[in-house]
Amino acid sequence: MNSLKYNMPVQKKLKIGWFSFSCCEDSTIVLTELLNDHFDEWSKVIEFQHVRVLKSKNKLEGLDVAFIEGAIATKKDALKLKEIRKNCKKLVAVGSCAVNGMPSAQRNNFNDSQKEEIEFLIKRFGLAKKVSKVEEIVKVDDKVPGCPMSEQAFLDV
Repeated sequence: MNSLKYNMPVQKKLKIGWFSFSCCEDSTIVLTELLNDHFDEWSKVIEFQHVRVLKSKNKLEGLDVAFIEGAIATKKDALKLKEIRKNCKKLVAVGSCAVNGMPSAQRNNFNDSQKEEIEFLIKRFGLAKKVSKVEEIVKVDDKVPGCPMSEQAFLDV
Protein backbone atom coordinates (compact mmCIF):
# COMPACT_ATOMS: atom_id res chain seq x y z
CA MET A 1 0.00 0.00 0.00
CA ASN A 2 2.89 2.41 0.70
CA SER A 3 4.11 2.05 -2.87
CA LEU A 4 0.87 3.63 -4.13
CA LYS A 5 1.56 6.88 -2.40
CA TYR A 6 4.93 7.15 -4.16
CA ASN A 7 3.33 6.54 -7.56
CA MET A 8 0.80 9.34 -7.11
CA PRO A 9 1.40 12.16 -9.57
CA VAL A 10 2.78 15.28 -7.98
CA GLN A 11 0.53 18.27 -8.58
CA LYS A 12 2.52 20.99 -10.30
CA LYS A 13 2.11 24.37 -8.69
CA LEU A 14 1.13 27.36 -10.80
CA LYS A 15 4.15 29.70 -10.92
CA ILE A 16 3.05 33.31 -10.73
CA GLY A 17 4.64 36.72 -10.75
CA TRP A 18 3.18 40.06 -9.67
CA PHE A 19 4.74 43.20 -11.14
CA SER A 20 3.86 46.82 -10.47
CA PHE A 21 4.69 49.78 -12.69
CA SER A 22 3.35 53.38 -12.67
CA CYS A 23 0.25 53.41 -10.48
CA CYS A 24 -0.84 53.83 -6.88
CA GLU A 25 -0.43 50.05 -6.24
CA ASP A 26 -3.97 49.71 -4.96
CA SER A 27 -4.37 46.32 -6.67
CA THR A 28 -1.25 45.10 -4.85
CA ILE A 29 -2.97 46.07 -1.61
CA VAL A 30 -6.09 44.12 -2.68
CA LEU A 31 -3.88 41.12 -3.52
CA THR A 32 -2.25 41.36 -0.09
CA GLU A 33 -5.66 41.41 1.57
CA LEU A 34 -6.75 38.39 -0.49
CA LEU A 35 -3.59 36.60 0.65
CA ASN A 36 -4.61 37.25 4.27
CA ASP A 37 -7.72 35.18 3.60
CA HIS A 38 -6.41 32.59 1.11
CA PHE A 39 -2.65 32.12 1.62
CA ASP A 40 -2.83 28.68 3.27
CA GLU A 41 -5.12 27.36 0.55
CA TRP A 42 -3.34 29.06 -2.37
CA SER A 43 0.19 28.17 -1.27
CA LYS A 44 -0.66 24.49 -1.84
CA VAL A 45 -1.31 25.11 -5.55
CA ILE A 46 0.55 28.36 -6.30
CA GLU A 47 4.27 29.07 -6.23
CA PHE A 48 4.72 32.79 -5.61
CA GLN A 49 7.85 32.92 -7.73
CA HIS A 50 8.18 36.67 -8.28
CA VAL A 51 6.10 38.68 -5.82
CA ARG A 52 8.17 41.45 -4.25
CA VAL A 53 5.55 42.23 -1.59
CA LEU A 54 6.04 38.67 -0.28
CA LYS A 55 9.76 38.01 -0.66
CA SER A 56 13.06 39.64 -1.49
CA LYS A 57 14.55 36.87 -3.67
CA ASN A 58 12.46 36.49 -6.80
CA LYS A 59 12.81 34.49 -9.99
CA LEU A 60 11.51 35.75 -13.34
CA GLU A 61 12.06 32.68 -15.52
CA GLY A 62 9.38 30.08 -16.25
CA LEU A 63 6.29 31.87 -14.98
CA ASP A 64 2.94 30.38 -15.81
CA VAL A 65 1.11 33.67 -15.20
CA ALA A 66 2.43 37.23 -14.82
CA PHE A 67 0.11 39.83 -13.35
CA ILE A 68 0.99 43.38 -14.42
CA GLU A 69 -0.27 46.34 -12.45
CA GLY A 70 0.26 49.90 -13.65
CA ALA A 71 0.90 51.83 -16.83
CA ILE A 72 4.24 51.96 -18.63
CA ALA A 73 5.85 55.39 -18.27
CA THR A 74 9.52 54.83 -19.16
CA LYS A 75 11.54 53.06 -21.85
CA LYS A 76 13.16 51.02 -19.07
CA ASP A 77 9.73 49.84 -17.87
CA ALA A 78 8.76 48.92 -21.45
CA LEU A 79 11.90 46.78 -21.74
CA LYS A 80 11.17 45.12 -18.37
CA LEU A 81 7.59 44.41 -19.48
CA LYS A 82 8.86 42.77 -22.68
CA GLU A 83 11.24 40.64 -20.60
CA ILE A 84 8.36 39.56 -18.36
CA ARG A 85 6.25 38.69 -21.43
CA LYS A 86 9.07 36.47 -22.76
CA ASN A 87 9.22 34.63 -19.44
CA CYS A 88 5.54 33.83 -18.91
CA LYS A 89 2.91 31.70 -20.57
CA LYS A 90 0.02 34.07 -19.79
CA LEU A 91 0.03 37.78 -18.97
CA VAL A 92 -2.84 39.51 -17.16
CA ALA A 93 -3.21 43.31 -17.00
CA VAL A 94 -4.51 44.26 -13.55
CA GLY A 95 -6.17 47.54 -12.58
CA SER A 96 -7.19 50.59 -14.58
CA CYS A 97 -3.67 51.89 -15.24
CA ALA A 98 -2.57 48.60 -16.79
CA VAL A 99 -5.85 48.02 -18.64
CA ASN A 100 -6.56 51.49 -20.04
CA GLY A 101 -3.60 53.61 -18.90
CA MET A 102 -5.66 55.93 -16.74
CA PRO A 103 -5.28 57.74 -14.48
CA SER A 104 -1.48 57.34 -14.80
CA ALA A 105 -1.62 58.35 -18.47
CA GLN A 106 -3.50 61.60 -17.92
CA ARG A 107 -0.47 63.63 -19.03
CA ASN A 108 -0.99 62.15 -22.52
CA ASN A 109 -4.01 64.45 -22.76
CA PHE A 110 -2.24 67.62 -21.65
CA ASN A 111 -2.38 70.63 -23.94
CA ASP A 112 0.84 72.09 -25.37
CA SER A 113 1.23 74.56 -22.51
CA GLN A 114 0.91 71.84 -19.89
CA LYS A 115 3.32 69.58 -21.77
CA GLU A 116 5.85 72.39 -21.91
CA GLU A 117 5.42 73.00 -18.17
CA ILE A 118 6.29 69.39 -17.29
CA GLU A 119 9.03 68.85 -19.90
CA PHE A 120 11.80 69.32 -17.31
CA LEU A 121 10.27 66.51 -15.22
CA ILE A 122 10.06 64.20 -18.24
CA LYS A 123 13.77 64.76 -18.87
CA ARG A 124 14.87 64.66 -15.21
CA PHE A 125 13.17 61.32 -14.53
CA GLY A 126 13.78 59.74 -17.95
CA LEU A 127 10.09 59.36 -18.70
CA ALA A 128 8.71 58.37 -22.08
CA LYS A 129 6.86 61.06 -24.04
CA LYS A 130 3.70 58.95 -23.73
CA VAL A 131 2.40 56.75 -20.92
CA SER A 132 1.16 53.42 -22.34
CA LYS A 133 -1.32 50.81 -21.23
CA VAL A 134 0.20 47.32 -21.08
CA GLU A 135 -1.38 45.99 -24.29
CA GLU A 136 0.25 48.78 -26.29
CA ILE A 137 3.62 47.19 -25.46
CA VAL A 138 2.97 43.42 -25.23
CA LYS A 139 0.27 40.82 -25.87
CA VAL A 140 -2.22 40.65 -22.98
CA ASP A 141 -4.07 37.37 -22.40
CA ASP A 142 -6.64 38.68 -19.92
CA LYS A 143 -7.61 41.79 -17.97
CA VAL A 144 -8.85 42.62 -14.48
CA PRO A 145 -10.25 46.17 -14.60
CA GLY A 146 -10.89 48.58 -11.74
CA CYS A 147 -9.11 51.03 -9.55
CA PRO A 148 -8.53 49.15 -7.40
CA MET A 149 -9.17 45.85 -9.12
CA SER A 150 -12.34 44.02 -8.20
CA GLU A 151 -11.57 41.11 -5.88
CA GLN A 152 -14.20 38.97 -7.58
CA ALA A 153 -12.96 39.82 -11.08
CA PHE A 154 -9.43 38.85 -10.00
CA LEU A 155 -10.63 35.56 -8.52
CA ASP A 156 -12.65 34.83 -11.68
CA VAL A 157 -9.57 35.36 -13.90
